[in-house]
Amino acid sequence: MIVDLDTCVGCGKCLPYCPMGALSLEDGRSVVDREACVECNICIHSRVCPVDALRIEELSWPREVRSAFSDPLKSHRDTGVPGRGTEEMKTNDVTGRFKPGHAGVAIELGRPGTGTYFRDVEKAAKAVAKLGVVFEEKNPVTSLMVNKKTGELREDVLAEKVLSAIVEFDIDLARLPEALAAIRGVSSQIDTVFSLDLACTVDDENRIPAGELAQRAGFTLSANGKTNVGLGRPLAILKNPAEEATR
Repeated sequence: MIVDLDTCVGCGKCLPYCPMGALSLEDGRSVVDREACVECNICIHSRVCPVDALRIEELSWPREVRSAFSDPLKSHRDTGVPGRGTEEMKTNDVTGRFKPGHAGVAIELGRPGTGTYFRDVEKAAKAVAKLGVVFEEKNPVTSLMVNKKTGELREDVLAEKVLSAIVEFDIDLARLPEALAAIRGVSSQIDTVFSLDLACTVDDENRIPAGELAQRAGFTLSANGKTNVGLGRPLAILKNPAEEATR
């Protein structure tokens, strides 16, 4: 994002709309801290500038990744999903990502006000990659990986900062405690806030295995958990009746 200094009147109305505090007034004009700016364009989308002095900048790689992960109105070119670019595991009743006996795990790094660098995203990905997890293909963080077995990201994006990004993967329930231990271990190396999401199917005894395993590992479950009743579950693949009759 850039400010047309010839047009800006220095009213300061745009400052409160920046979730990263990247805008300030200097010499009677709004200026942008380019290191802090994550190219979310929220200041522009707010239409608060009385003289339209704010401009969406034509970005090149790798800076354009900031906007891709931060602008809520921009869709990721790899997934077609706006925001952070993933439908996320909470849509499992529609996407059917996680089968019985498996757990979906998401590490959500960064938030408005703090953001996250991809170097921290890589640390989280590498920590769990050692367990042989399967990273979600329809997640733009995965598309930035040069090695999905190690969780290594493209070197040219590591210094880029975004509002937030999600490392998302599938793992056998039996190995979930190992993943939780790995995440706890790397947490002290990550210089931003992050939250941990777990998803699984309810078992035959109406229990939530992933939640129970997390509690045993010393994690406290948040009160804002979510249960999908399955009304949006993926359609079952219907077998050919004629084929079934020959079995």
